[in-house]
Amino acid sequence: MAQAQIGVIGGSGLYQIEGLTEIEEVDITTPFGNPSDAITIGTLSGQRVAFLPRHGRGHRLSPSELPARANIYALKSLGVQSIISVSAVGSLKEEFRPLDLVIPDQLLDRTKGIRPATFFGNGLVVHVAFAEPFCSELSKALYTAAQGVAPRVHCGGTLVVMEGPQFSTKAESFFYRQLRADLIGMTALPEAKLAREAEICYATIALVTDYDCWHEAEESVTVELVIQNLLRNVETAKKLLAAALPQLATERTCGCQSALKDAIITQRDLISAETKKRVELLTNKYI
Repeated sequence: MAQAQIGVIGGSGLYQIEGLTEIEEVDITTPFGNPSDAITIGTLSGQRVAFLPRHGRGHRLSPSELPARANIYALKSLGVQSIISVSAVGSLKEEFRPLDLVIPDQLLDRTKGIRPATFFGNGLVVHVAFAEPFCSELSKALYTAAQGVAPRVHCGGTLVVMEGPQFSTKAESFFYRQLRADLIGMTALPEAKLAREAEICYATIALVTDYDCWHEAEESVTVELVIQNLLRNVETAKKLLAAALPQLATERTCGCQSALKDAIITQRDLISAETKKRVELLTNKYI
């Protein structure tokens, strides 16, 4: 099977990447089901890249329906070591304007527990460290590249991940502002958690499309508003991807690559053969 070191998960509005050469499309079945769509592997800026449209081509899957485990597992099976996630978000701060790009550094989980958020269980207990949910090295590379292609880019910020598919109420939006959160979206979790369990670096390019519904002087978020600003932002995101890829280190020095080293707590001889086989791709260094 074709291999790629970099994975790109495209969110709303980003269903393909122009400029890929030496293209191959692969369909992958995982122990956790099928990914959102076929994965396109190609060369961009000298790097082999595996591209997956998060919601499927034609935007068929809602945030709550996403097969996140299958998506991350499939990318891992292709040799992906770093994932760049592209996501549309709302802003909870005046200074994060629509059409801005943000590289967030923190997450606040407000999903409802209906999205499977771990590869493990079934007799195998794993507790990965998640204090820093995004890879700092990958995030830094994206921010550096973004300054050359985006008119306004911000480094850092807390991204609230809500369940959806409905947008926030005003009460919720004001509540998140009181918590000093900066952005709100629907898809960074459980992706970031699963990427950490898979020992893959993960960072997000957050494309600001609106002010959610808290801003008294701005229109509340609607699909029409999101799509209108997305179409303008997605082109910038594509340029950012092309600019960032040459800057990504070929050898990782961050802790993401050994996240499971001290995280497996279950006594090894008590893990069933079936469970071992299911997660062998992830744990073969340790079990």
